[in-house]
Amino acid sequence: MREIFAGLPWWVKWIAVPVIALVVFGGLVASVVGFVIGLLFKVLVFVALVGGLIYVVRKFMSSSSSRSDW
Repeated sequence: MREIFAGLPWWVKWIAVPVIALVVFGGLVASVVGFVIGLLFKVLVFVALVGGLIYVVRKFMSSSSSRSDW
């Protein structure tokens, strides 16, 4: 592989080959990045909902226990 790239100009190694790789694998890279971002968003929504549920339950439990003291 090094022998193939040894005789080529610098712009082929550093510009043309990465551009061709992005064109060929760009859709795959975009779908993987989109999947990861979507998964992170869903995890954040899940954490927020569980945190809100815990907050509401603790608030309800503390208010109901203070009422039973009366």
